[in-house]
Amino acid sequence: MATGTPDSQARFGQSVKGLLTEKVNTCGTDVIALTKQVLKGSRSSELLGQAARNMVLQEDAILHSEDSLRKMAIITTHLQYQLLHFLMFIFLFPFLI
Repeated sequence: MATGTPDSQARFGQSVKGLLTEKVNTCGTDVIALTKQVLKGSRSSELLGQAARNMVLQEDAILHSEDSLRKMAIITTHLQYQLLHFLMFIFLFPFLI
């Protein structure tokens, strides 16, 4: 079994150490990127939840406005009937005396 010279063994050790350091740095970078992505996804779900809540609030406001408009239309119709009867009474009153 042949053994290398101490000089070649030292270079090999330095090479392995350099590759190991590079791999550790790459893994650290990947972990940081993964953490950022998870946090980003978590924030996205929060924003979607907030958007859904806002949409429900807007829908409630729209339904309330629609109900108010329907009530105003009914009141307008009743006022038109009252005005019609009032005008008929004014125009027909002289003929009733």
